[in-house]
Parts: sequence; structure tokens; C-alpha cells
Amino acid sequence: MDSPHTDDHSGAAEAGSAALSNAEIRKLKARAQLLEPAFKVGKAGLSEGFINSIVQAFAHHDLIKVKFVEFKEEKKTLSVELADKTGSRLIMRVGNVAVLWRRKQDLSSNQSNSGI
Repeated sequence: MDSPHTDDHSGAAEAGSAALSNAEIRKLKARAQLLEPAFKVGKAGLSEGFINSIVQAFAHHDLIKVKFVEFKEEKKTLSVELADKTGSRLIMRVGNVAVLWRRKQDLSSNQSNSGI
């Protein structure tokens, strides 16, 4: 049964994060309720610039809310694609809003431990 309160804990959204317990997911959902959408998917869709903006935002925030102003019919597939392209996890999708999470990286050790 597919409800508007679909939780998507599968697939590409696992890429950038370790497994989360149900309790951790509930906490993230509770935090997400207090957030306003930081990004809006408009006519340009998931453009390279849009993806880069979200990746940059993950440098400062671990939880990001995205609203689908356009592409509402494709939001289920686009939200999973967005999580995949940003290395984040889709925590929940309610109505035209998706919530993405990515574990915050330690910026001080990021440079020295990146292996690049």
C-alpha cells in the first residue's frame, strides 16, 4: 500500500550513509517537521547547479528539506535520484516535500583523510 507518508529506506539513498536505526530515523523525521524547505525543484529540475547547491548545503547541515514546485508527478523517482546524486539518504517524502539526510563530515579531518 502506497500512502502519501512514504518512507523510502532503500536503494540508491543508502550510498552516503551508514545504516540508521528506527529510533534514529524517528528523530530525524521529528527534526524535519520543524524545517522549512531549503530548496525548491523548479522548471530546471535536477540540474547540475541544483545538485551542487545541495551538496554544498550538506557541508553545513545534515538534514535538508526539498519541495517539488514542478515535476510533482515525478517526485517519487526524482527524490531517490536526488539522494543518489548528493550521496544522501531519503528519510521521508510527504506530499510534495522530500527530506534528505547525510552524516555531517568532520571538516577538520576531511582534507587529510580524504585519500585524494
